[in-house]
Amino acid sequence: MKKKEILCDFLLWILFAILLGLAISFSFLPLLSVNPFQALTVMFSETFSSTYNMGNILIKTAPLILTGLAFTFTYKANLYNIGAQGQFYSGCICASAVSLALGGKLSGPIVILLAGMAAILGGAVVGFIIGFLKAKFNANEFLISMMSTYVIQYVMQLLLRTSLQESKHEYLKTDYLDKSTWLPKIIPGTSVSLGILISLLVAVLVWYVLYKTSLGFRIRATGLNQDAARMSGISPQHQYMLAFAISGAIAGLAGLVEINGMQHMLLTGFDTQIGSYGIGIAILANANPLAVIPAALLFGFLQVGGTALGHASDAPASVIDLLQGFVMLFVLMSFFFRRKIELDRLKKKKVQEGGEVA
Repeated sequence: MKKKEILCDFLLWILFAILLGLAISFSFLPLLSVNPFQALTVMFSETFSSTYNMGNILIKTAPLILTGLAFTFTYKANLYNIGAQGQFYSGCICASAVSLALGGKLSGPIVILLAGMAAILGGAVVGFIIGFLKAKFNANEFLISMMSTYVIQYVMQLLLRTSLQESKHEYLKTDYLDKSTWLPKIIPGTSVSLGILISLLVAVLVWYVLYKTSLGFRIRATGLNQDAARMSGISPQHQYMLAFAISGAIAGLAGLVEINGMQHMLLTGFDTQIGSYGIGIAILANANPLAVIPAALLFGFLQVGGTALGHASDAPASVIDLLQGFVMLFVLMSFFFRRKIELDRLKKKKVQEGGEVA
């Protein structure tokens, strides 16, 4: 098939999956005593009613872009980083610790830079450990990365009960970060911070690394056929560790964007689905770093729209999870259906070519 035909086929599948997911999720709203047509109207009217509300979409989108890119990077090496949630939390812990320790003592931009480096390093270390276990012991990266999230969550809770707990020692959260360490706002009348520009820049950088550098070539070659890559002098084990370390670094950076750009403190039990949403976003984007941006915008809109729907009606907060959950489900299903169709098409082509040769 030609590239244009493949692209059109992919876009049709994705559009169908999104529409079907939204249709099914809205069909459940009457069970929650919510009129689906009224809900759709409210979602759009409330979300786009003000610059502030539209800015909230960008706020939600920024860390989603990064967790989507984190999954994308390992996926190109035919690896599955299910632990972006834990790497995100690791970045949050490191960014918070540095910001709390140095905020007010050094200039804001320097603290932000150091917090960003710490967040990247924190995520990268967790990712590297997963990649190391995969490379050296052929451990199942799916299970290892998933379990690492639980470990990081326990570490975060322990720190919030001890060294990072707020001054009054009443709640599982830190003190507010010094305002000098907050990412600066870039759109007047909104809370949109520099985090969205950081995320967009990283998306472009990841695309460049994957498609314009020797590192990206080695990672993609390993993902396509590790035996062929090995025969050409590429070490798949090295690519596993690199891919996971870079993926973890990207997810860790999302922690800085969240903590210094929006939350301004670390607390327990926040953004518990950001890692899994990143998986859906990456698959929705067909693991294209630039396509991750509009995919993350869709999920950001669903979050803000779901919140607006809850405020403007009697719909429970779980409606947000309902909307995103069904979209993710059908996007994942479309991915596997597309893959099966492509494999069947390739098998048929090989059979036909074999018949012609005979």
